[in-house]
Amino acid sequence: MRMIATDLDGTLLNSDSKLTNESIAAIKKAQEKGIEVVIATGRASFDVQKIFQSAGLKTWIISANGAVIHDPEGSLYHNIPLERKKAEGILEWIEKEDYYYEVFSDQAIFTPNNGRELIAIELDRLRSANPDVDLLRLEHAAKQQFSQHGFSFIRSYHELFQPNRHVNIYNILVFSFQKEKLEKGKQRFKGAEDVTLVTSSEHNFELEHLQASKGLALERLSQKLGIPLEETATVGDSLNDCSMLKIAGKSFAMGNACKEIKEIADDVILTNDENGVAHMIHQIIKQKQTLNLV
Repeated sequence: MRMIATDLDGTLLNSDSKLTNESIAAIKKAQEKGIEVVIATGRASFDVQKIFQSAGLKTWIISANGAVIHDPEGSLYHNIPLERKKAEGILEWIEKEDYYYEVFSDQAIFTPNNGRELIAIELDRLRSANPDVDLLRLEHAAKQQFSQHGFSFIRSYHELFQPNRHVNIYNILVFSFQKEKLEKGKQRFKGAEDVTLVTSSEHNFELEHLQASKGLALERLSQKLGIPLEETATVGDSLNDCSMLKIAGKSFAMGNACKEIKEIADDVILTNDENGVAHMIHQIIKQKQTLNLV
């Protein structure tokens, strides 16, 4: 394998959204051995760069679920934002229905001032309706969502569409703990001809340009770097990873991955809390060294 593309949350990062020393060392080792390492995530590129800064890591970054690609030095290589009117229409409906949302752009992750209050209200309602609900797990999920870097708070989506303002909108993430509410949103946009709908956790769905996906972005990067997809390994845990797992020469599902990902992957590895990606990288390096000796 000459290239490894890994998801971030639930994959390279552990359950506390941390990058372990084992993972850092494995990535650096792969790079030393001439293997191209690519991060493919739903997060914003500046968020990934912030995480990698203290670790001294530089990689290609596919962000916003494939809508943006940055090179290891942080320069923009490719982007494909949502059409302005389409993004405005989506946000109009989402805000009207009182969803918590995040808008991923070049500069920031825009989210409404009352967004976290909406999530707190949902948690209170769940506590009242079902005293046995695992609140610690849900609170942890909310904490992970809010742990991203680069938030910018707005009163309303209208601020993003002022005549004198241009904002590239790459990804719109909708988050809710209410299953019926989340399903209503998914059904509203499911099957749309001009947007892609994916999910990266049980509590969200995300909308991007129709031509934006991790798989399409990886294919573009494969052509750019001259590394065939047949010589590329991919690893992930959630449904937004499907497109890149399906096109790779070798695909891996995390031990903590959802059932659908485990079914399409070639192999299932250790969990993100067991440094599964690091173990996979070392295995690939070992195989590469063995082949070079033959």
